Parts: sequence; C-alpha cells; structure tokens
Amino acid sequence: MCADKTHAMHLDHEVRPIALRRLKSIKGHVEGIERMLEDKTSYCVDVLKQIKAVEGALDRIGEMVLQSHLKHHVVTAHDRGDTDKIVTELMDVLKYR
Repeated sequence: MCADKTHAMHLDHEVRPIALRRLKSIKGHVEGIERMLEDKTSYCVDVLKQIKAVEGALDRIGEMVLQSHLKHHVVTAHDRGDTDKIVTELMDVLKYR
C-alpha cells in the first residue's frame, strides 16, 4: 500500500463503481466454482469455463486500473521528477500481465 497520497490510486469517478460491480460478480463466480468443486458430479470443462471467465473479468479490472495509473501517474512522472521510479514500477507490473 502506498503511503504517499500523491501516488494513491486515482480512478475516474465512473470507473470505480464499474470495477467494484465486476469484482462483486467475480466473487459470485468464484463461489460458484467452489460449489462446483464440492459437487462431485460437476463436469471438468464447466469448471474450467468458469475459471476462464473469472480470469477474463480480473484482466478487465486490471486494464482499468492500469489505464488509470498511466493517466494519473505515468504521464506526470517527468513533472514530479520520478521518471526512473515510474519506469521501474511499470516494468515490474507489466511482467505480470
């Protein structure tokens, strides 16, 4: 978690509720996958499809947060004088995408 408020997460006001709704939907999907795994009659392919749906939804939320980071932190890095730090952060983040 970032202690410096200038580097706190900035999401556009219309993006935050969309991301939160998607996250709640993901939570429901994960609970559904859990139920499927507890049910010994569930079909493997159905479980895999649900897992893929969750991965896709998380990727979409990640894209929204990344876009926000680019917009609010990366494009202003030069003005703040922390270009090297931002580049290092981005390289670290992008290796997981």
